[in-house]
Amino acid sequence: MTLKYNVAKTLGSKAALLIAALYEEKLSIFRLTDVQRILAIKKPSATNFVRKLVNRGIASRLKPGLFILVPFELGKEREYLGDPLIVAREIACGKGYYFSHGSAMQIHQMLTQPQLLVYASVLKPRRPVRVLGAEFQFIHTPRKYFFGVADHWATKETQVKVSDLEKTVIDGLRQPEYCGGLTEVAKGLWMRHQDMNPARLIEYAKKTGVGAVVRRLGYLMELYKIGAAQDLEALQNTLTETYMRLDPRLLAEGKFLRRWRLQLNVSPEELLAVVRT
Repeated sequence: MTLKYNVAKTLGSKAALLIAALYEEKLSIFRLTDVQRILAIKKPSATNFVRKLVNRGIASRLKPGLFILVPFELGKEREYLGDPLIVAREIACGKGYYFSHGSAMQIHQMLTQPQLLVYASVLKPRRPVRVLGAEFQFIHTPRKYFFGVADHWATKETQVKVSDLEKTVIDGLRQPEYCGGLTEVAKGLWMRHQDMNPARLIEYAKKTGVGAVVRRLGYLMELYKIGAAQDLEALQNTLTETYMRLDPRLLAEGKFLRRWRLQLNVSPEELLAVVRT
């Protein structure tokens, strides 16, 4: 990438050296430790140096110790977020994460409205972060749920981890509160059902070991006529006698459906209506 910084944003040869090295290493988002390494300086000096970069609009601070280079073409703009997916990946230190729930639904075009929050499942607990108006929520997730993850090109040069189509549905059925509710998950399932593998949906649901997921998936697949009868039987054979709510966010009301051991606190008419809009 060609380096083009105007005079107002120039700090001298040391800044040029740092920026050139960052771009060469494809580190448009960088850490204080990168500055220390590239310039061979200690932490206090690196902190002071990056503070000058931020003050001159060469870099923007994302969080303590994490920064992003501001593209030259933005002119005098001093605050720059970049791609939210890449920022979230870097906040998670590039490992032990994948984009899930509402964010995965947006990536897979399973939503009709833009997603305002960025959701990532992470192995280590992390607090929600707000950066330059963007909100990032990290869902602490046990390692046993880290499957069905694929690579996604966030930009032409950078890949991130995201749940595949089927796993996105399963995560949504397990925790619909991070997708806008069960109805939104159902709508997303219907929108992309022709591109999904019913056998993989069932495999993933059973792999979670969560009875509520199995119940919800079986009910929705039957309602939307996804998969074959033997697929649904494979799910039914795993059920216990316990009844669970279709949407855990809503009150425990509505009819009980013995076939799937569910309390239908969202009516089938409502679920069928959302796929017609």
